[in-house]
Amino acid sequence: MIEKLIEIQLSLVKEIEKFTFKRYLFGKINWHNRLSGIVGARGAGKTTLLLQYYLAGFKTPQDCLYLSADNINVINKGLYAIAEEFFKLGGKVILIDEVHKYPSWQIELKNIYDSFPAKKIIFSGSSSVNILKGKADLSRRAVFYNLKGLSFREFLILRLNARFAPVELKYLLNSHIEIADKVNSQIPVLKYFREYLKFGYYPFFKEGTDSFYNKLNNVIEKIICEDIPFLFNIKYSTLPSLKKLLYLVATSQPFTPNISRMSAQLGISKEYTYSYIDELQKAGLFILLYPKAQGFRLLRKPQKIYLENPNLFYLIGEEEGFAIEKGSIRETFFINQASAAVKLYFSESVDFVDDSGKQFEIGGKNKKVVSSIEPFLVMDDITVGFKNRIPLWLFGFLY
Repeated sequence: MIEKLIEIQLSLVKEIEKFTFKRYLFGKINWHNRLSGIVGARGAGKTTLLLQYYLAGFKTPQDCLYLSADNINVINKGLYAIAEEFFKLGGKVILIDEVHKYPSWQIELKNIYDSFPAKKIIFSGSSSVNILKGKADLSRRAVFYNLKGLSFREFLILRLNARFAPVELKYLLNSHIEIADKVNSQIPVLKYFREYLKFGYYPFFKEGTDSFYNKLNNVIEKIICEDIPFLFNIKYSTLPSLKKLLYLVATSQPFTPNISRMSAQLGISKEYTYSYIDELQKAGLFILLYPKAQGFRLLRKPQKIYLENPNLFYLIGEEEGFAIEKGSIRETFFINQASAAVKLYFSESVDFVDDSGKQFEIGGKNKKVVSSIEPFLVMDDITVGFKNRIPLWLFGFLY
């Protein structure tokens, strides 16, 4: 059994060795943790990250073994039995991919962790928060890391083989002119920003832009038809409603939900509508924006619903033949990229507000806003800003 897994691992490693680029998360993970979980949406690069860790620290699979938990042989023998055999043979680290596809994975990971205190386990799985739940309380043992899709900065590195460092939000807000000038001196930034919005969020754009939307559509289908039913134990007869909800939000952006109207359009109860919104968010297809509130004042209904990233608009827009709203793309890009650095909330006066009270209004180069607090104007179609006017694309350098 171990031999079969090693054979698969060596085959995968040959492909991964071609990539020198490492995602932003690689340097943020404490690889010394005994139990680490990497969560993220399909297509974000979790498998590559695991195998790059193997390549960076080990010379042979006899020390560090990779396996996918949805492999039929793994399911038949069992995670614990494989780990036990591998560790007794002298193995040090086991890498378990797609762990959420394995029945009772929480219990078996807990047992592996408790039975082999000198060994390490690193696993990856769906972005759903359900990965934190189960009969075994892994959250007290495991350290979890979330892998987002490519930032605009990472896209530029892959697209152009360029070198651009990430910037902290505070530095970006105070020194955006200097940062933008350095980038603009090297590339026609708006040209590549348009590319990113269309096909830059998923690493598989490198495999060819002609097939990008077919692959992205396959990702969406697998999330809706495989991940969500598995994670939330829902009936397959409800899947058309999930797809319809996804298209409803995509074609109505920026989307302010009216649950009663949505329920009528979907032909389901309000309770199910709330559940489906929550499931699509946990599966990595929606971003929900709530008002800043505490305790009982925190409303269950989000004030706005966004698609998780701009590429999804172009995929669904191409399929459905609707005009894509620029405002929707802009706000979606901003909340997707900026949320890596700061918690954002709904505001009645501007588009977004953060924990410290900073306000952000998103728009085109002629955008104006009247507010009691002077907000940051995050503007599309400009290469460099001035004072509180900041280029939208620059927020893609936060990670």
